[in-house]
Amino acid sequence: MPYVVTTECIQCGACAAGCESNAINEEATQSVIDVAICIECGSCHTNCPVGAIVFMDEQAYAEMLARQETIKAQTGTA
Repeated sequence: MPYVVTTECIQCGACAAGCESNAINEEATQSVIDVAICIECGSCHTNCPVGAIVFMDEQAYAEMLARQETIKAQTGTA
């Protein structure tokens, strides 16, 4: 399953610079990995100077997505 950028991201760009598949984009508050493009090579994890990128197994990733959807529904954000 995918690598995920956590809230510890400092938007330094080190992860994106080393990404072999160009799967990382900088958003307003942190970088985001497009799991549809990511080849799970781990270079982003290795290059991150603050350890803000973690690898999640399938169940943990599904749970995280479910929590995000719940928060969006509760706050009315898209």
